[in-house]
Amino acid sequence: MASHLATRHGVYADSVSLMQVSQQVRDVDGVEAVLVAMGTPLNLDLLPGMGFDTDGLDAGPNDLVVAVRSRDDDAMSTALATVDAALAATRGSGDAAGFGAAPPARTTADAIGPDTTLVLVSTPGEHAVTEARDAIAAGVDVMLFSDNVTVADEVALKQDADDAEVLVMGPDAGTAIVGGVGLGFANVVTPGPVGIVAASGTGAQQLTCLLDDAGVGVSHVLGVGGRDLSAQVGGRSTMRALALLDADPATELIVVLSKPPDPAVAARVTEAAEAASTPVEMALLGPGQDDLTQITGRVLAALGNDVSVPTAWPADSQPDARPGRLVGLFAGGTLATEAVLLASEALDGPIHANVATAVATDLDGAATADGHVVIDLGADEWTRGRPHPMIDQGVRLERIEAEATDAAVLLLDVVLGHAAHPDPASELVPALRAAHAANPDLAIVVSLCGSSGDPQDRTAQAAALHRAGASVHLSNADAVRTAVALIEG
Repeated sequence: MASHLATRHGVYADSVSLMQVSQQVRDVDGVEAVLVAMGTPLNLDLLPGMGFDTDGLDAGPNDLVVAVRSRDDDAMSTALATVDAALAATRGSGDAAGFGAAPPARTTADAIGPDTTLVLVSTPGEHAVTEARDAIAAGVDVMLFSDNVTVADEVALKQDADDAEVLVMGPDAGTAIVGGVGLGFANVVTPGPVGIVAASGTGAQQLTCLLDDAGVGVSHVLGVGGRDLSAQVGGRSTMRALALLDADPATELIVVLSKPPDPAVAARVTEAAEAASTPVEMALLGPGQDDLTQITGRVLAALGNDVSVPTAWPADSQPDARPGRLVGLFAGGTLATEAVLLASEALDGPIHANVATAVATDLDGAATADGHVVIDLGADEWTRGRPHPMIDQGVRLERIEAEATDAAVLLLDVVLGHAAHPDPASELVPALRAAHAANPDLAIVVSLCGSSGDPQDRTAQAAALHRAGASVHLSNADAVRTAVALIEG
């Protein structure tokens, strides 16, 4: 056994890059535990639970902490070399980054130049607000990828943005496509006439991928953060994003997409949509409302396109319905929300979930509840100090093992695209085979959110999951309905 815990003083990298570095090191043969992260109090608190002795560790929020435990010295040597190579790749050379001989800027305010139009903020939530304020003060739009930003800070930022006449996308804005450039978790889709305002990250990904599968592209996707249509935030960013797309000549149809919104805010946004000069499709998820696949059909029909059934890879042998629990383990919050809404229409008993819908119960205890369960593993309480499950599947792999013997049907989402895990099936397939070995009657259904152009090779991912016995669907709604049909009663 070998252990390494060290501080690299004054070395900074953003949280998304460090998540990817940690994942690369975790993939090294013989590595048992790893955390490559900034020395924030939250990250430092994780180390003892991972088995590292932090006595005497000198690290602050502006220092990089590298913690690795491996089975032997050879594995440790490879792991540390991987850390160095991965960190170097995130920085690049000064010339490659466009700085020439000058050192890179150390603050957001210093980095903003006369041609800057958008700032992407991806720092721990407690530090993200300051960086976003610098961008707003400079009159620049902001994509706030960071989560764990308080509602009060979100409201204050968006009030400042209204005064400065700029757009704040986020916080927790996981997905955007601006002028054909994907930001955060974004799929490779073709340019086209549909502009999307999305208070929903994986909802936007599902919609863009279903449209792409039907041969329709997008102009822009403006992710505004999942709380934007809440009563507290009031739809501030949604209203501004709607106006921007309405003024965009490349956008022929706008979709306003949101997790279940506050009714009064939804009414104001709907009124603004009806006043727009560009046609607008409202896609506000909730009980009795259209699901994302039905919304896609509405968009296709509005554009004069044929509406076809999304691609699927059904299981080779469809098992009979059986009594028991539905267990949904999701990386995407909106996909989990849609699963709760659809499952509650058909299943007896409550759906225990950590996503807020009118039909979910036991938000705080969903992870330990009996009965039907849907868990969003990308929610704030699961990602504090951890990579998002689209990047690091470790927590979900543990939950699959823990739930396998008690579940009748296991429902998963797999989200592809930029910044996501480079080969999620390579980790999921062994876990699913082990789950089926532990419970031969277990049925497995996968919602595969991805486009044909994504770097993970959607077809190969689907084939691998299908060979592991899963029924695979590009439509999350179709996946949920397939899973629900396998539960007796």
